[in-house]
Amino acid sequence: MATTTKLIITGMTCNHCVMNTKKALEAVAGVDSADVTLEPGYAEVTGSADSEQLVLAVKNAGYDAVLSS
Repeated sequence: MATTTKLIITGMTCNHCVMNTKKALEAVAGVDSADVTLEPGYAEVTGSADSEQLVLAVKNAGYDAVLSS
């Protein structure tokens, strides 16, 4: 079942950062789609991926992420 996970992402400074983050999120198993915005540093991911794996993918890409409440 697909769910939507929202992340707050810090450390992105340009559109290149947005594309790197989007690519990292889409590489996680179970991700159907990922929308990333530079301001205010936000991602919305749809799919069955584990939220901890999404946060780890963002961190491995060089940025910080936390789950949005």
